[in-house]
Amino acid sequence: MQLPQFSDVQAAAGRLRGRAHRTPVLRSATADARTGASLFFKCENFQRMGAFKFRGAFNAIVQLSPAQRRAGVITFSSGNHAQAIALAARELGVRATIVMPADAPAAKLEATRAYGGEIVAYDRFAEDREALTRRLATERGLALIPPYDHADVIAGQGTTALELFEEAGPLDALFVCLGGGGLLSGCALAAAALAPACALYGVEPEAGDDGRQSLRAGRIVTIAVPKTIADGAMTTHLGELTFPIIRRHVGDILAVSDDALIAAMRFFAERMKMVVEPTGCLAAAGAFAMAPQWRGRRVGVIVSGGNVDLAAYARWLAPGADA
Repeated sequence: MQLPQFSDVQAAAGRLRGRAHRTPVLRSATADARTGASLFFKCENFQRMGAFKFRGAFNAIVQLSPAQRRAGVITFSSGNHAQAIALAARELGVRATIVMPADAPAAKLEATRAYGGEIVAYDRFAEDREALTRRLATERGLALIPPYDHADVIAGQGTTALELFEEAGPLDALFVCLGGGGLLSGCALAAAALAPACALYGVEPEAGDDGRQSLRAGRIVTIAVPKTIADGAMTTHLGELTFPIIRRHVGDILAVSDDALIAAMRFFAERMKMVVEPTGCLAAAGAFAMAPQWRGRRVGVIVSGGNVDLAAYARWLAPGADA
């Protein structure tokens, strides 16, 4: 497998022009006052289907051969990549099969079906989703587009940071959420090319710190399925493509608690009037935690998505609630 390059991110930006939203970069005087830094929030919760995942999904499917498009695509996902593949496939006239955990947020299951995806449910704590997906891909002759360990997916996700640097200019630090590493590795390619002095941080949930362990060990570390409200980061390991890019370009990986994610959700709702899902709050929670180190500096924060179950969201935002 060949690692993607920044040129692939640039090519992806061309394919996505007019297809993906160029999401806003928002500021918050309250956030700046609390942290002492100048924060630039790249708001992918306003992306099509509600998350950055549309970028990678479309960039991957649009490059399939005519024969592959006729056969259809398959993926595995806890929700956002599922919706992204279903929507991108529908736009390109391709059938999509999605292997999703039975306990995925109801809103994500419903949206995936609404975009035309065929859902195959599995038990995330008892079944191997990757093995199940590979078997179905072989049996049905489908093109497999995994949620993060795919060169075209990584390149598409990197356009998030490309747009941020184009709009915000040079940054001293950039915080990016981390699950399997597609977004972080794509953003790393853009940051290394456009702002080589920018410090890059991945942020993952404390319960699922396989990325942090991997960076420190110098090899991919696999963990049990983590239990966290950040359902989009309930991954067990980084990818064969994402890890070497992360190892080369990422300064450090932080881990934050579910309570910190709830605090960030409340901040976005109360001060910026935005609905952000727990996984989408990872980068902000990391930036808030490291604020003293970046006082007086320019800091980018990728807000990765806003697809959240509203009943759970209401419980988390209730006064006194915790994870």
